[in-house]
Amino acid sequence: MKTSLIALSLVLCLATPAFADEAADAAENPDNSILVIGQKQSDTIENAPSTRAQVTADTIATTVNAVSTEDTLKYLPSLVIRKRHIGDNFAPIATRTSGLGASARSLIYADGALLSALIGNNNGNGSPRWTLVTPEEIEWADVLYGPFSAAYSGNSIGTVVNITTRLPDKFEARATALVNLQDFSLYGTQRTLPTSQFSSSIGNRFGPLALFASVTRTEAHSQPISFTTITGTANPAGTSGGFADLNKLGQPIRVLGAGGLEHHVQDTYKLKVALDLTPNIRATYVLGIWTDDTQGDVDSYLQSTSGTASYKTAASGATTGFNSAVYTRDALHLSHALSLSGNTPKLDWQVVGTLYRYTHDWQNNPSPDTATGTTVATGFIGTRNDLPAAFAGGVGTIQKQDGTGWATLDGKAALKLGQGDEHFLSFGAHFDRETLNARTFTLANWLDSDSALGQLRSASHGNTRTVALWAQDEVKLTPALTLTLGGRYEWWRAYGGFNTALSTTVNSTILQGERQFDGFSPKASLEWKGANGFSVRLSAGQAWRTPTVGELYQTTAVGTLLTNPNPGLLPERARSLELALVKQDAKGTFRVSLFNEVIDNALISQLNAATNSTFVQNVDRTRALGVELAVDRRDVLPDFDLSASLTYADAITSKDTVFPAAVGKLLPSVPHWKGNLVLSWRPTPQVTLTTAARFTSRNYANLANDDTVGNTYQGFYKYFVVDARATFRVNDHFDFAIGVDNINNNKYFLFHPFPQRHFTAQVGWKF
Repeated sequence: MKTSLIALSLVLCLATPAFADEAADAAENPDNSILVIGQKQSDTIENAPSTRAQVTADTIATTVNAVSTEDTLKYLPSLVIRKRHIGDNFAPIATRTSGLGASARSLIYADGALLSALIGNNNGNGSPRWTLVTPEEIEWADVLYGPFSAAYSGNSIGTVVNITTRLPDKFEARATALVNLQDFSLYGTQRTLPTSQFSSSIGNRFGPLALFASVTRTEAHSQPISFTTITGTANPAGTSGGFADLNKLGQPIRVLGAGGLEHHVQDTYKLKVALDLTPNIRATYVLGIWTDDTQGDVDSYLQSTSGTASYKTAASGATTGFNSAVYTRDALHLSHALSLSGNTPKLDWQVVGTLYRYTHDWQNNPSPDTATGTTVATGFIGTRNDLPAAFAGGVGTIQKQDGTGWATLDGKAALKLGQGDEHFLSFGAHFDRETLNARTFTLANWLDSDSALGQLRSASHGNTRTVALWAQDEVKLTPALTLTLGGRYEWWRAYGGFNTALSTTVNSTILQGERQFDGFSPKASLEWKGANGFSVRLSAGQAWRTPTVGELYQTTAVGTLLTNPNPGLLPERARSLELALVKQDAKGTFRVSLFNEVIDNALISQLNAATNSTFVQNVDRTRALGVELAVDRRDVLPDFDLSASLTYADAITSKDTVFPAAVGKLLPSVPHWKGNLVLSWRPTPQVTLTTAARFTSRNYANLANDDTVGNTYQGFYKYFVVDARATFRVNDHFDFAIGVDNINNNKYFLFHPFPQRHFTAQVGWKF
């Protein structure tokens, strides 16, 4: 409630109209746009010699059924974003050469604030914090491919996404209402799943001061994200129902029920302030507040002999598999970004600091306990709390991640040298720190976070820190030939790590040793620009991707699945090459990119089936070789626009002394083929009709590619999905859109079952 009142107060303050003299100043200085100048300056400083793709606000509005920010990128070349459903907090991005479990091989920024959660390298808490940006506030997003710019850390191995959001140069107000409906049917679960979203913003400019505030509320219901299964062909004793199937290894299983049917209520609040201190110096502050209230439920397919629902997963009556899919999550995250920038005809400079904190982040489960030797009075250990009784409360666990987060500081500048600006020298310094603080306790009543805490069950804590210096020089050798040379030196440290685990009734703590590493990453690019918009660029770059604090220290348990940390992990070293051929004219571009990437000591997470646990390991060497075709054309036929891409990648394990069976096999969740096609028709200036298609070939989850069954829970399969959208602009103030995703109702798995056919309707107003 306090957060809502604060946001409302900000909106009311911004509604004050501009005075007449301020409006006149804006009219006399139409180029004094904070958004355009600020973004152009940042882009010029970094001057990345990389292949680039872009999506603009107009493209998003007319072609994408965008409920959340990650949706806006789904038709760009080679990218796959694992968004399991609307409201999903865990949506990592996969690139040309890296899969969905390699979130730390990408960097996502919004107005200079880091959205990438470099506390992990996974598809869980390592996923970007997309929710801090809404699609309606995006002005454009640039995607850079490969680690070819010295301005970015080794986490740029896959991609860098720079999102630029809107700032006003006059009074503006907007509101958008959206509804989405999914009809889901799989095994014994058949549900209609509604989602609603409301977003509003208001902004104004008062001479040198620009203000913008927005609020977005999303209430979503998801399809199952998990299924409770047991091995074999028989149900638990005394039950009927369930479905026969195969697991990803081709072994018989019984599917007993669905889990993780989530109900989300999420709010995002934004405040942006930009102040021109002088005509050439600007200060900008961005505040983001995100709250989440989520409940996860289950749907059992089993019945007892009396005809009531049963949640048994074993003859003993334990309901372990179901309990782990019942939970509540309660979170408050804060993001701050403060920047100071300036420019002269020869020098641009910028200092950006960001801070992201889990102010409050709790998850509660009614997980049954198998430990013995302790009574309820001394810690609640050993007390079973099976379903259905656990729906009403009772003993459980609570995981607290308060204090987890990251901070960054970047100073960078670009200097033009020579009479004809033959040299464009960029340089900078970087600092970041990531902190992991996760603790799990036994809780007297899992539905009441304020009830008595029992014994500490596990704890994961640690920090990583990186300091870097970089420089890059773009040299015009001839009017047509440009050479860019750069280098980045990084000093990395991991410290303060410890793990605590409960063994029967006793906690044992392991103090992890400090780790240090430093390394140099050279970069080079040579570009030739010929006649008629034709250009060729050859780029090479090395990048060191150091282990995240989560890979080093975090222990997690989801149901019976345990994730183990590894404090001895080595940094992975990537060496990347790209040859890009581009043809550009007034109607768009054609591009062909040939790429090759070799990674030594690749950090990959794998499942050990014998112990039902996952662990991150250094794989000796991986290699990814491929080609990417991209087309973006306006008016291919009168009033028809086309964008399309097709990527082939042969991404394999080339050396693995620990696990030779993986050699020559595809890397996890990096298919041979992926592509998309977007076709838009503008029958009138007010109407746009779009059809889009996305596909990938067969994915694998395991290094050895021995997961022979893809279309099952925990399997990775191929997919082909067709979407459509129709937008109607009634006038300058009012528009609406209708759309459908997955028209063909493809039922596929990428570990989790993905959304089936779902419909979207959206109404927008602006002033």
